[in-house]
Order: sequence, then structure tokens, then C-alpha cells
Amino acid sequence: MKCPETGKVRREAVGWLANNPLYTQRFAFHVGRRCRKSSIKDVAKELHLHWTTVKELEIEYMKEQLRRFSRDPRPRIIGINEISVKKGHHYRIVVSDLERRRAIWFGGKDRKEKSMDEFFKWLGPNKCKRIEYIVMDMWDPFRTSAEKENHAPQAKILYDKFHVVKHLGEAMDEVRISEYKRLTGQNRQFIKGQKYALLTRRKNLKCKGRRSLKLLFKANRRIYVAYLLKEQFDQIWGYKMPAWARRFFKNWRDALKWQRLKPYEKFARMIDTHWDGIEAYCELKDKIPMGFVEGFNNKIRVIQRRAYGLRDEEYLRLKVLTCMLPEI
Repeated sequence: MKCPETGKVRREAVGWLANNPLYTQRFAFHVGRRCRKSSIKDVAKELHLHWTTVKELEIEYMKEQLRRFSRDPRPRIIGINEISVKKGHHYRIVVSDLERRRAIWFGGKDRKEKSMDEFFKWLGPNKCKRIEYIVMDMWDPFRTSAEKENHAPQAKILYDKFHVVKHLGEAMDEVRISEYKRLTGQNRQFIKGQKYALLTRRKNLKCKGRRSLKLLFKANRRIYVAYLLKEQFDQIWGYKMPAWARRFFKNWRDALKWQRLKPYEKFARMIDTHWDGIEAYCELKDKIPMGFVEGFNNKIRVIQRRAYGLRDEEYLRLKVLTCMLPEI
């Protein structure tokens, strides 16, 4: 219809239409809900649509999710991690609100300090002052950025428990590999195929795994000692007093003497350097979902794997920010 004032043709806004005028908003939301569980290709095949149309409708759905559920974030506890967006060490930073269990920011050009600064600039100085705890891995640029004057120097840094355990598991695996290379012939038979049994906590092993490890420990003392030390280190997370945790770690580190376990010695030096993050974990009285950051990373990897990689970064950003939001 023509506008009586300007004489130009204008289209009347219809509330129940999607941005794509060929489809209703209700249908667009149906497509968006289907895409939360299936790939664009599968949804396009199911609904007899072109994949670009499905993607366009899903983007509209995700933007509406953000409009309804992610306005004005004021986090008290945040988790920081990076995800790989393509091969060649191309990273983006993801910041989550651990109390609300959802992502609040996706950005940066890498995982350097300058990229981390972008988050605190986006959040603003007043909201940064509300942050009490920051959960991260032992990546120094994240910490350096958080401790800047206008960012969140008042927040306590907590090192991700799962990241620390991962480093210890890597040290255990290095010992296994070195022992396998040192031995020859039939002496290798007890070590071969035991990687995941050695990395699994004993209480989670099945009978078959326990029997195979029992034979391995009889045949190789160094691996036996390394496994015992790995299992004992888990006690550190149960201490409520930092002084007792420090005493336990000192005794654990002293037990490494004369054992010739170079990967464990390297791990102990790393923990000693970053001890304040472990100490803050012991002082923690509030319950923080420490496993959310790692679980959320796994969810992002599933999203990327389902699409065989996502080249559209804005689409990936919307997927990351909305995957933990309620459906609409």
C-alpha cells in the first residue's frame, strides 16, 4: 500500500509472520526447536525445505531466545575457556555464568590477553565489580586480564579441577609410554592396551580392568608407584583448610624423590607455581558447578561435529550462546 504522506509503497507489519514472509513465526520456532537436536541438513530433508531456508529460520529463533532470556547479564561466578573453531590453533573465548549455567559471551580473535580484555570491556566496570569467583584453566593470559585494575581484581581465581586432573593424567600416560619404550619383547605385554585403565580412577574400574592392572603392577613397579600417586592426589580436593591441603601436597611432592618420575615432577612444579588457585578451591564455601565448563565444552564439540565444522562464525556464536537456554 502507498503511504499517504510520502507516496512510497510500504509493507504492513504482520506480527505472526517470520522475517522470511513466506513462513509464519510459529513455523520458524518449530524449525528452531528441531535444529537444537538435529543438523540443518536433516531438518531440511524432513520438512522438504532448502538448507539455507532452515538456517535462516533457525537464526531468527536463536535471536529471539537471546532477546527473551539473555538480557543484561550480571554474573557473580564466571567460567572462562577457549574453543577451537578450525585447525591451526584458531581459538575463540567462551565465558559462562556458572550460577545460571549458560554462556554469556563468545568472542575474541584468539586466546590471548587482548581478546580476554574484550569481554571485560563488553561487561562494563560496574558489572565487573560484582564478579566474586572466576573459574579458568592455568592459562596465564586469562588471569593477567582478569587482574587488571578496571576488570575484576577483587575476584578469586579458581583453577578448573578437571583441567588439573587432565594434566596429571597426561603425566601418568607419559610414564606408561616411557616404560613401554624402555622394555622389549614379552616384557611389554602387560603394558600394552592399559592406557585407559591407568587413567581411570580405581573405584570406577570394572573387574576385568582391576585384574589386568594387578598383573601390570606386579610386573612393573614404576607404573605401580605412578598410579598410586595419581590416586592419592585426588585427596587434595577434599580439604577445607588451605594449610592442611598445602601440607598434603608437600608430602605428596616429597614422595616423588628417588622415584625418577620426571613427568610427575614437572606436574608438581606447575601446581606449586599456581598454588593460590588450588588454595582458593579449598577455601570455597559456596557450591560452584565446576564441571559445567568442561561439560559445556563437550556440548560445543557435539554441535561442531554434527555440522562437520561451522564456517559461519556468527551462526556458531548464536549456537553457543543459546544451546543452554530454554526452548520457546
